[in-house]
Amino acid sequence: MASLTDAKRIVIKIGSALLVDRASGRLRAGWLHSLANDVARLKAEGKDVVLVSSGSIALGREVLALSRSDLPLERSQAAAAVGQIRLARAYEEALAPHGITTAQILVTLEDSEDRRRYLNSRSTLETLLGLGAVPIVNENDTIATDEIRYGDNDRLAAQMAVTVGADVLVLLSDVDGFYSANPALDSDAVRYDQIDEITPEIEAMAGDGISGLSKGGMITKILAAKMATAAGCAMVITEGSPLNPLKTLEDGAACTWFSALDDPQVARKRWIAAMKTRGVITVDEGAARALENGNSLLPAGVRHVEGDFGRGEPLAILGPSGRKLGQGLSRYTGDEARAIQGRQSADIEATLGYPGRAALIHRDDMAL
Repeated sequence: MASLTDAKRIVIKIGSALLVDRASGRLRAGWLHSLANDVARLKAEGKDVVLVSSGSIALGREVLALSRSDLPLERSQAAAAVGQIRLARAYEEALAPHGITTAQILVTLEDSEDRRRYLNSRSTLETLLGLGAVPIVNENDTIATDEIRYGDNDRLAAQMAVTVGADVLVLLSDVDGFYSANPALDSDAVRYDQIDEITPEIEAMAGDGISGLSKGGMITKILAAKMATAAGCAMVITEGSPLNPLKTLEDGAACTWFSALDDPQVARKRWIAAMKTRGVITVDEGAARALENGNSLLPAGVRHVEGDFGRGEPLAILGPSGRKLGQGLSRYTGDEARAIQGRQSADIEATLGYPGRAALIHRDDMAL
């Protein structure tokens, strides 16, 4: 069974019902500070942490004195605009005493469906994690419409877990795991400790959520589990309401673990290897040896570029003899790649007229 102890990168989803008091509509500051203590401990153990947090609309509607019932789109967006500031400030104030820098990331479904936006998001998140920051991710409810919405933060959290190559996705929920039926309605419902395969029978057991603030029901958690586990990320559902919910989970709290189908890096490379290539890169002997040693492909080692491709699209990588070495996702367009082929990374800005990335294909985006 997976655990937080063994994980190197963890994505944690926090629902509105945990963060915002249902009766008053105000932030549960004590609970948030206990979560910050958990995050600080994980960071001290050398783990990367990403938080996917609901709560902006719930906080904003209280400030604007809006109804607790469903809001029309424009009022939801207004509430989100007010609430996002308070949500970001709350996390900053909770984590700053631990010496942890926070960053706000606002996304929509379009950001993951558009290849260029996806790569930009991934690059930003990787950079923030490399600098030791904790990204706070939320759906950009101020601009999102139904056509470009995730609609729930369970699937958004799963998408973030896939994007950053997380080992574990934690869904802090208002229920303590996955049940055979809704435990609020069926006293005979049984909680599963571990699910190794999400079968049609498991999917059929998923019912509606019982929270008055969160939008995601159990079916959205199953969809999140399918997305995460297919990418090599284990997922756990546990009740998040106790103080120090992550420590409580590690200490043996009731929960349901969904087993990863593979290692996240292996799963990603298998996905890249299965993609249809849009161009061809031929490299010299030195670059071929560097790739075999696990290095990224730099422009200096490129002898020939073929194809009209965009940034983020898959390319075949050929050695000097024409043998295929593997394939990877390009960080440049075809025209850009041809302009910088054979050049040192330090010369990219002078050649293109704007700063670029040192690698043409990064090792994490390559399957050999």
